Amino acid sequence: MAVATITRDRYELLAGRVKLLSWFSLAWMTVEGGVAIGAGIAAGSIALVGFGLDSAIEGFASVIIIWRFTGRRVFSHAAEERAQRLVAVQFFLLAPYVGVESVRALVGGEHPQASWVGVALAVASVVLMPVLAVAKQRLADQLGSAATAGEGRQNMLCAYLAGALLLGLLGNALLGAWWLDPAVGLLIASVAVKEGREAWRGEGCCVSSPLDGTGFAGDACHDDCCAH
Repeated sequence: MAVATITRDRYELLAGRVKLLSWFSLAWMTVEGGVAIGAGIAAGSIALVGFGLDSAIEGFASVIIIWRFTGRRVFSHAAEERAQRLVAVQFFLLAPYVGVESVRALVGGEHPQASWVGVALAVASVVLMPVLAVAKQRLADQLGSAATAGEGRQNMLCAYLAGALLLGLLGNALLGAWWLDPAVGLLIASVAVKEGREAWRGEGCCVSSPLDGTGFAGDACHDDCCAH
């Protein structure tokens, strides 16, 4: 995607906004993850626990973006690629645990308790995450930052997972559909594998840099990922 060149000062200003959003995301993910895991353990909900672990992964991604746009790494494509690989590893660690526990819950017929705390958390994430995702995507387009775009996609993924989690929790609480909980857990595991594979391959890294041709950026993409 072609983008207009911008000044170094403008680029650094936008990078600062990305860092601010990432700090906010990190704060929210810390709360979201802690509450989800605690509520999931209390209610015996693998979906809630899986959602909490996914929040921890997103929090890690926010830390990486903060690192990415600090110091000399502000203009580094190598830092973006490294960030994508680190996030991919976290997804691969999440998927087996959530998948195995979900299958075990389905086979064993384990009935999780209703969790209204989880319902409230899911509603908050459904509202907040798309706002963060859109804001980060707009900044990514201006910065030509694949890493920022990837973090934004994670936030949107979180919104989708929160919606699925909400349906599962309400179905269990109101209709007694206990099987929805591990089913949502399997969904989270499958999405984690998909996102991990895409992150490892570096999909989405071919974002045009607005600094190309300005004479002060050493961030031109020379790796195989952007050959096409």
